[in-house]
Amino acid sequence: MGLWTRMKRSVRALFGGIIEKTEDPELILQQTIRDMRDRVPELNNNVANVMATERLLAKSKERLETQRVDLDSKIRASVKMGRDDIATAYIGQLQQAEIDLQKTTQQLEYATIASKQALKARDNYVLQMQRRTAEAMQLINQSKQAKLQEQLAQTMESFQLGDDASTFNEMRDKIDRRAAAAEAKMQLGASNVDNQMQEIEREALDMQLADKLLDYKRDMGLLGAGSSATPQALPAEGETTTGQNGTGGGGRSM
Repeated sequence: MGLWTRMKRSVRALFGGIIEKTEDPELILQQTIRDMRDRVPELNNNVANVMATERLLAKSKERLETQRVDLDSKIRASVKMGRDDIATAYIGQLQQAEIDLQKTTQQLEYATIASKQALKARDNYVLQMQRRTAEAMQLINQSKQAKLQEQLAQTMESFQLGDDASTFNEMRDKIDRRAAAAEAKMQLGASNVDNQMQEIEREALDMQLADKLLDYKRDMGLLGAGSSATPQALPAEGETTTGQNGTGGGGRSM
């Protein structure tokens, strides 16, 4: 194989690969659809011209037929009047009109056939264009789906589940530690000295209110003779109360 042949093959392969990479199937199919649609007005114009020719030949045939009838009447009138010279002239015109009518009739037949064929070809082209358009749209949708699948595949290839899983585990441990610390602080806060002092102050306030209530009842004479005038303090935690006759001091009647 010669050097020049090898160089041409290499160049063709290089540019062929570049062109193939730059070709977008969607854009090419869309342009093909536009090209097919752009041809429809041209086909309609061609069909219109053929049909116009048919219409003109039909009118020419009609005019020649009318002329033939008119010449025949003039010939008969000339013969009747004895004007053979005029009749002969009209006969010459009639013969030419019949020749023209024959040619026009033949041309009209051809034009009628051509008009039907052109119209049929236009309809076939439109039908084929619609079919190809539907097929092209289906291919475009398939191309879009293929692109989407390629993007998903690339995303899945770059997606590393291990890194994200370790991140989730790390954040979960961090949140668990924070929640445990907050719960421990709440327990410590509930059992500290300030809370105990608040409970003692609340109990002392209850005792003061009870004493005030007894004072009101005493002033109003609602306390019986056996009722103690002064309420006894509540026993401290860990101590037990004795009966009225028990040792360790007189207890308040319950």
